Order: sequence, then C-alpha cells, then structure tokens
Amino acid sequence: MQTVPVSRHLFGVLCVTGATVAWSTFGFFTLSVSVDTPTLLAWRGIFGALSLLLLLVLREGLSGLSGFLRLGRAGWAFAGCGGLAGLTTIMALRETSVTHVAVIFATAPFFAAALGWLFLKERPSRPAVIASLVALIGAVVMVGLGGEGTLYGDAIALVSVIAFSGLIVISKSNPGIPSLPASVLSVLFTTLSGLPFMTEFSIPYADLPMLAAFGVVNSALAILLFMIGARHIPAIETALIGTLETPLGPFLVWLAFGIAPGLLTVFGGAIVVGAVIWYIFQDTNAAGH
Repeated sequence: MQTVPVSRHLFGVLCVTGATVAWSTFGFFTLSVSVDTPTLLAWRGIFGALSLLLLLVLREGLSGLSGFLRLGRAGWAFAGCGGLAGLTTIMALRETSVTHVAVIFATAPFFAAALGWLFLKERPSRPAVIASLVALIGAVVMVGLGGEGTLYGDAIALVSVIAFSGLIVISKSNPGIPSLPASVLSVLFTTLSGLPFMTEFSIPYADLPMLAAFGVVNSALAILLFMIGARHIPAIETALIGTLETPLGPFLVWLAFGIAPGLLTVFGGAIVVGAVIWYIFQDTNAAGH
C-alpha cells in the first residue's frame, strides 16, 4: 500500500470524518421536517447545489464556472456515481428494510479495497482488513440481520455500495478534478434521482430553514469534504471511516430528540467506532515511520 506524508494523511482523515459526520445528520433532519423522504432528498439537493454554486462564485468569481468545462470524463464519472448512489439508496430504502441497507452499506470497505486494488494498485493492509471485518460485525450487532428484506432491494443496496466505492476510487485517482463543479453536479444528479419519487413539490414554509440547513450540511458540505479527503488516504480507509455513519446517526437522533437507542445499538456502535479509531491509530503510526 502506498504511503503519504502524515500531514496529508491526517488532513484526508479529518475531511472524510467531517463528511461522515455531515452525512450522519440524515436521521436528525428527516425527523425535523414534515415532508416525505423523496421530497426531502430533492430539496436537500436543490439547497445543496445552490450553496455550492454560491461558494464557487464567491471564491473564484464568475470565471469559476469554467470549471464545469474542465471536468473531463473523470469529473462526469464522479457526478454520475454520486447520482447513481443517491438513486439506488432511495430505491433500496423503499424496496428492502433499513436493517438490510445498513448492514450492506457496512460492506463498503471491502468493495472499496477491491476497486482500489484493481484500479489504483493499492494493496489493503492487514489492519485495514481486520478493522473492516470488526466494523461489519459491529453493524450486524447494531441492527441484526433480520428476514424482512427482499432480494431485489438488497441487490439495489449493493449497487449503491459499489457506486459509493466508485466515488472513492475516482477521487483518489483523479486529484485534478475541479472540486466545487464536480460536487455541484454530483448533488444535482442526486436531486434528479429523487424527483421521480416525489409526491408533491411544494413544502411548508416552516420546513424551509431546516431543509436549507439539510442541503448545506448533509449534501454540499458532505460531498465536498469527501471529495477532498478521499484524495489523500487509501480507498479502504475512506470507506472504513464512512461506516461511522451507522452509529453516529442514532446517536445524533438521541441527542436531539431523546430517542434512546437500544443496548445492542450502543454496543454494536461502540464496536464500529472502536474499530475505526484503532485502525486510524495504527495507520497514522505506520505513516509516521
């Protein structure tokens, strides 16, 4: 496995961790508004894309819009994978159980490791594989396996995991992609993927501030931090940190709404967090030598 300077590695870890924390707010925002999930996702994307466009113009002026012309195939592939991941996540949640989706998403490190080895020649370290296995066990402990899912929905969730792994590999292998334009397109494609499932476009005015915050934090900030951070750390590590979303989501809901997670959720979440922290500690030490 290729090593990177400690400073770059730490920067990548912090960015991907920040993206994961931002993505884990999904449950909090979902419970904070009255609209259904497809409408929520569509408006999240609209506000997310607008905030990224505003940031692009404030940072680079109108000339920054030329970045859309410099995306190349890699930039469009990143946006396409983002849209596919968004669409299949929505479909999976509608076709199978949340339990099955959570467990299938916990396999992301293994798909990311496979794609990283295939396209980037990154050989996953033994600690990374061990931590990924432990995190998967933790996710299973949290939500169980259950028999309420469907084969069709589980297959769609698997497509979403592969698309997410593709995002990691594209970011890592193409560091020259303009971050903001690529992020805007990715968010827009995710928004378009939710439109077919919307029951109504109008939303209550009382929900607007929370939907705007949802778009800025859970969509724009998350995808931007992810794209920047994934360039600096191995693919399997990016996906492994992403598994923190599974325990962080219920934790944030508990903090905000007092909906206490069950004992197995707490125990399994502790296993996931412990596995990720252990791996980062091991990998940071290795990068420093």
